[in-house]
Amino acid sequence: MNTTGAIAPGAGKYDPNDPNVKWLQNAMESCYAKTAMAGVAGFGLGGMFGMFMASMAYDTPFQTSPGGQQTPVSSLPLKQQLSHGLKDMGRRSYSTAKNFAMVGALFSGIECGIEGLRAKNDMGNGVAAGCLTGALLARNGGPQAAAVGCAGFAAFSAAIDAWLRMPKDE
Repeated sequence: MNTTGAIAPGAGKYDPNDPNVKWLQNAMESCYAKTAMAGVAGFGLGGMFGMFMASMAYDTPFQTSPGGQQTPVSSLPLKQQLSHGLKDMGRRSYSTAKNFAMVGALFSGIECGIEGLRAKNDMGNGVAAGCLTGALLARNGGPQAAAVGCAGFAAFSAAIDAWLRMPKDE
């Protein structure tokens, strides 16, 4: 933009054959970049979700003191109440953010890998990635938990993918 506020001629245009543009497009389409972006986005979304849920989750009015006794938070001075609440909110928010980042990166990486192997972009990729992600996340619970995780994540992925692929009414 120049000093008059008008957009300069040619601004916002780029040559699609420029090697730098091609490199950037290829980098953004790589599975590594997609996985990293999903992890970062999951961390941000999980942090906000965790903060919201932590603000609603004060189900106990007690704080455990170093001696092991529980004291009502409401009996503490306001500054300590706020400090306790904000620390707890931060811990819960960070924990949720880590979990969302892990799930997002895992699903995105698996889906991108399956898409690369199959050389197709269809609902099957998301369903298979959902199944593998759910099974991996539930693997410590045994084979039955892994099967339920697989089915649950696959169904959720299929529902979201079907909704996103619906033709829009315009």
